[in-house]
Amino acid sequence: MKKQLLLIFITLLSIKAFGQTYRLSGRITDPQDHPIGFASVYIKNTTYGTSANEAGFYAFNLKPGTYNVVYRFVGYKERTEKVTVNQAEERRDIKMVADSFLLKTVNVKSRRGDVAKDIMQQAIDKREVYEKQVKEYSAAVYIKGVQKLVESPKKLLGRDVAKVLDLDSSGKGILYQSESLSEYNYKDGKVKERMIASKVAGQNTAFSFNKASDLEVNFYKNLFEVTGLSARGFVSPVASNAMSFYNYKLLGSTSESGKTIHKIQLLPKRKHDPVFRGVIYIMEGDWRIYGTDLLITKDAMINLVDTLEISQQYVPVSDSIWMPASTQYAFKGDVLGFKFDGYYAAVYNNYNLQPNFPEGHFNGEIMRIDTAANKKDDAYWALTRPVPLTTQENRDYIKKDSTMKIRQSLPYLDSLERADNQLSPFNFTVTGYQYSNRKSGKVVYVYPFYTSIYYNTVEGWGVMPRVKFSKTLKDGSSYAITPALRYGFGNKMFNANVNFAYNYDVPNQGAFFAAFGGDILDLSDVGTRSLTFNTISSLISENNFVKYYRSRYAKLGFQREVKNGVLLNTELSYARRDQLYNTSGNHIFDNKDKEYTSNNPLTPLAESPLFPSHDALTFKASVLFTFNQEYVTRPTGRVYEAPEWPRLKVNYRKGMKGADYDFGSAELYDDKVSVGLLGYTAYKFSAGHFFNAKQVYFMDFNHFQGNQGSVFDPTIGSFRYLGFYDHSTDGRFFEGHVEHNFTGYFFNKVPGLRKLKLEEMIGVNYLAAHNTTNYYEAYFGIKRLFLRFDYGVAIDANKKVNQGFRIFYGLR
Repeated sequence: MKKQLLLIFITLLSIKAFGQTYRLSGRITDPQDHPIGFASVYIKNTTYGTSANEAGFYAFNLKPGTYNVVYRFVGYKERTEKVTVNQAEERRDIKMVADSFLLKTVNVKSRRGDVAKDIMQQAIDKREVYEKQVKEYSAAVYIKGVQKLVESPKKLLGRDVAKVLDLDSSGKGILYQSESLSEYNYKDGKVKERMIASKVAGQNTAFSFNKASDLEVNFYKNLFEVTGLSARGFVSPVASNAMSFYNYKLLGSTSESGKTIHKIQLLPKRKHDPVFRGVIYIMEGDWRIYGTDLLITKDAMINLVDTLEISQQYVPVSDSIWMPASTQYAFKGDVLGFKFDGYYAAVYNNYNLQPNFPEGHFNGEIMRIDTAANKKDDAYWALTRPVPLTTQENRDYIKKDSTMKIRQSLPYLDSLERADNQLSPFNFTVTGYQYSNRKSGKVVYVYPFYTSIYYNTVEGWGVMPRVKFSKTLKDGSSYAITPALRYGFGNKMFNANVNFAYNYDVPNQGAFFAAFGGDILDLSDVGTRSLTFNTISSLISENNFVKYYRSRYAKLGFQREVKNGVLLNTELSYARRDQLYNTSGNHIFDNKDKEYTSNNPLTPLAESPLFPSHDALTFKASVLFTFNQEYVTRPTGRVYEAPEWPRLKVNYRKGMKGADYDFGSAELYDDKVSVGLLGYTAYKFSAGHFFNAKQVYFMDFNHFQGNQGSVFDPTIGSFRYLGFYDHSTDGRFFEGHVEHNFTGYFFNKVPGLRKLKLEEMIGVNYLAAHNTTNYYEAYFGIKRLFLRFDYGVAIDANKKVNQGFRIFYGLR
């Protein structure tokens, strides 16, 4: 029995020893002992490896055995070292020699002086082959990001910058760093990623790449796009039209593993085109990309940063297929004296080109973050991270982890909550006051004072205090109750109402809604102007654009995604509706040439009945189709990606008591359709009809999103000059909106305008409705971030009825 137990024990030890891994580590430098940061290190004839950190240190785990380890970085001679790993850690420091790219080794036949162009033409001819070569694959991906402040002012708004941002005494330090490990799957343009582990320290102040797909750089596509850095794409050096944007210079050629590698310098034909600078390495014969060291600069009109460097290194996965071993974004910038730099690096391991994904694997979920992803301890990361931390990064983690423990302690959280719950003049008047209790999940929000005081010609001066109570439950569901009071001193009318919402199924957007009470409502159900904007225009310019009626109502609603990309919404309501008339004529400036219009949009010069008081029972239903909808599943719920396909919304509405009608409509819209270097187009087309219109009151008409002020809503589907109620209809209609943003295509060619980074756009709006004349708008706009100016003209019944400037500055 003892011998059997001993045998079992020895066997278990053998199994453990066989499965045990040991660390191979070292430092990669040049002959002058300068670090070669982000060099690739991998096992020959495999895709398992790692990348050095910015200080040149590398480390990864291997089972005992003998390996041929390849050390590679573009611009340096590749090295292969035979390394034996026993039952102990192994250190191997490597010195790499700069590669000698000699012009005399070039064997490409060409006219004199056109060798580089001919090499690149060969690569361009193979672009589509390599773009479509790999249909599917899976890989393990590690992403590391660091954002540093390298120089900053000592004071900003009277506050010590170093103290606020947790920097050293010289104003330098790491602002943010993050790591993630993911399983990444790809098939025919669709992706699915599972984030296994995530670690974050600090506050992200610039931009972030948290998904493997964010760092998926494919220069075989014609355009390279980085969301947030530019509204337009950048022409790839091997794009089908690259010869129109680049000149090429052959810097030399060398031999690696029996392959001739050409080093090509990119020379933009025009300084401010959306192109790269730098060097691309092309493999002769295969004419594939061997590596890149490319740069986007301020000359290409990027935002947020001054330069963005993109480096890629490829490794052979099979005899004919090469895939990226690593990708790195390195950036620098300067904003108001804050100089920063940083990088995001992705390391790809264990490529599998025949993953045999099960049917239905790609279901719209492009990423799932495990619930325990952010709970991995330091021991886990020390064992699994493929890129070692630098001394500065490790020190920053320790510092911020200590700070985080303090900030997660109950006394600190209690003190922070008490501070946040303090009432101040600013949150009382401007942002609104919020009281929260993290333990119970309860939040009370009091709407800001400026939204509670208003004026209109129907109610006169009025008050409308509102408060919102919400509670988040342990299962992630939540509910909110919003009571509101409303009193008009002019018509001496008091109203009160309560809205209730219960989000019972967050991942599928499942919710119940209920509301009852009384309120003063806009005759247009698509909205005209807010109470605040209507107050300003009424008092200052005597433009009482909004027309109101009273509704005492009760309604129930339901919403849920019945299938990915198919959102159902229904509502049943009952209301007592009464017409209202003007009771007040206050103004700040006495404009004797102008008078307030009546509260009847059909007879603006005289008060007259628009509809009798009546009851109305109304049923509404809509289905929103988001084709190929993609989303990220977080532990707290889903986050939906911006759709790449058009959306279709189908609506039905029926009046069943008091009112008697059947109305149906459909909307097709897309906010961004790329047209390459010429920018992108947005459009919206809507059509509808009252199939039965026996009794349709004005508030039941189909209304359109008009505008009668100098401030407009830039959302696609809105008009610039259309009167709010002028073309409202109880019959059929069609409206179309098309807008194109050239993303600076023309302005970037004008020296005086180029530095402003303006985006130019043009658009047209059209409306044809039953019993009204055809209406057109054409406009030209200029945009910079959230600020926009438009100038256009409006034509109604073939006559110009309006023209002028419109502005948008972030508020509607």
